[in-house]
Amino acid sequence: MKNLCLYLHIHQPFRYRQYSIFDVGKSENYFFDPNYNSKQSNERIFKKVSEKSYRPTFSLLEKKLKEEKNFKFSLSITGTWLDQAEMWEPDLITRLQNMIKSGRVEIVGETYYHSMSFFYDEAEFEAQIRLHQEKIKALFKKSPKVFRNTEFAYNDNLGKTIEKLGFEACLVEGWDKVLGWRSANYVYSAAGTKSLKLLPKNYRLSDDIAFRFSDKNWNEWPLTVEKYKAWLNNAFLDGEVVNLFMDFETFGEHQWRETGIFDFMNRLISDWANDSGCSFLTVSEAAALKPVGILSFPETVTWADTERDLSAWIGNSLQDESMKRLYSLRNKVLEKSKSDKSLLEDFRRLTTSDHAYYMCTKYWNDGDVHAYFSAYDSPYDAFLFFQNILRSLEYRLSQ
Repeated sequence: MKNLCLYLHIHQPFRYRQYSIFDVGKSENYFFDPNYNSKQSNERIFKKVSEKSYRPTFSLLEKKLKEEKNFKFSLSITGTWLDQAEMWEPDLITRLQNMIKSGRVEIVGETYYHSMSFFYDEAEFEAQIRLHQEKIKALFKKSPKVFRNTEFAYNDNLGKTIEKLGFEACLVEGWDKVLGWRSANYVYSAAGTKSLKLLPKNYRLSDDIAFRFSDKNWNEWPLTVEKYKAWLNNAFLDGEVVNLFMDFETFGEHQWRETGIFDFMNRLISDWANDSGCSFLTVSEAAALKPVGILSFPETVTWADTERDLSAWIGNSLQDESMKRLYSLRNKVLEKSKSDKSLLEDFRRLTTSDHAYYMCTKYWNDGDVHAYFSAYDSPYDAFLFFQNILRSLEYRLSQ
């Protein structure tokens, strides 16, 4: 059987506004820009992406679930996305609930605030996982059994931690330096754990859709369904499950409707669902396959940038100083939050990895990607506003 595991990640951060040093002590509004048209307006950005990506992609997935009884897929949804959807477009939550009721859509666990907290404070990491589990249970009546860490950041120690928290499997980057001679198209056991399974992303086939689909300079452009299915079939010469993992915003936002991305996925899903010997699996179903060996990640691997490491978030002094200073406040924030609940919420929204990502100072292609996603004119502006907010937090803690 040729098993295809499609997983999509839905996330939006709460971007902080252009918070001035003169706001410290006067305003505790870090995330809600009064100017709807500003680059940091979370409401404007959410609604824009919803129009281009969330709504049309939901429509495609709903249509395929109705038409193709063999179609299944998995989603991870950050708490910050859910919070914004509840604020501004709650019908998206209802649509998700209806899809999940089909029994063919699995929810994957993660940190509520899409944070890199594991690498700074494991107690905070575990707290954010529990918060996410509670939110998913409340909205969707589901308890995730498979985990994905923020940006697929994974190492052997993280595997041990999430197994203790009750997860049965974890999604990871199928990076060549880790796999060596092995294929990404199998299930593996996680080194140092009792029974945790690892599902490696087939990054080449995933990125063909997520990044290269509309690139006219790509020597394989245009990507047709026939061509892509041939590549999939070739992957199964050494494997039993191909994991296609990508951002939800691939559809409509990163690859615009005009590129033909929706037509491509519509036909690919139908063709695969109706081909003899082909099937779709959720991540739990994929993890139920027998592991073929042990996979070890002695160093942290992510799914971002050329290096596939943590340098996109912890690669310069701006990022390092900002994150260390933020997490140094955690214990005081927890104590003070007993009388000021908003303080803890503000702190946790600041742990979202996007904020450190905006401070990245890489050049060339990776730098262009960071700049594309940033809501700030430069990494230094992002750093300055973040530092002003930290001063405000410290001021509030001193009162």
